[in-house]
Amino acid sequence: MPEPKYQIRALHTPSTVTVYQAYAPEIGLPAARDGRFPAAWKRDRMTWIKPSFLWMMYRCGWAKKEGQETVLAVEITREGFEWALENSCLSHYKHGLHPDQATWKRELRRSPARVQWDPERGLHLEPLPHRSLQLGLTGEATERYADEWIVSVEDVTALAHTIHAHVRAGELEEARKLLPAELPYPSGDTLLTHLGA
Repeated sequence: MPEPKYQIRALHTPSTVTVYQAYAPEIGLPAARDGRFPAAWKRDRMTWIKPSFLWMMYRCGWAKKEGQETVLAVEITREGFEWALENSCLSHYKHGLHPDQATWKRELRRSPARVQWDPERGLHLEPLPHRSLQLGLTGEATERYADEWIVSVEDVTALAHTIHAHVRAGELEEARKLLPAELPYPSGDTLLTHLGA
């Protein structure tokens, strides 16, 4: 059975969900060590969190891109994650979902979070037919993320390098076994309706 086109798939527990970010070592290493972002982390910039490990690998080039050499698995509360989704707006205008472009622009300006649905990625980082959630946080959402939602921060750069080595060697089954177990996130009937899902 094919994957639904729009669905959140994530590593989650009854109370938490894991999202991924990649940073330069001067941000990523202290964050993993202390379980919170250091003072050098810029709260006034939009921060994007991604529940898909492979989409993060696509974005950071298996932790090889400059400024993205440290991959973090950030475990946050489901309560916080769902607050961000409920208070988010699609990052682009979608006919039929928004009454008109002006209304969408007003919503976007007001919203402390925004959502993009980008093609999910396979082990070779090729685009797949179904979409992966990217959640951008700004303002109040960034503050809540940094100060209230984080349960743990883990440096998973070594895991990224190991999986990539298996992929390069053609050992796809070994690579697949190491991937985080991302299962459909229970979003109910209403959590994603305003986001085109």
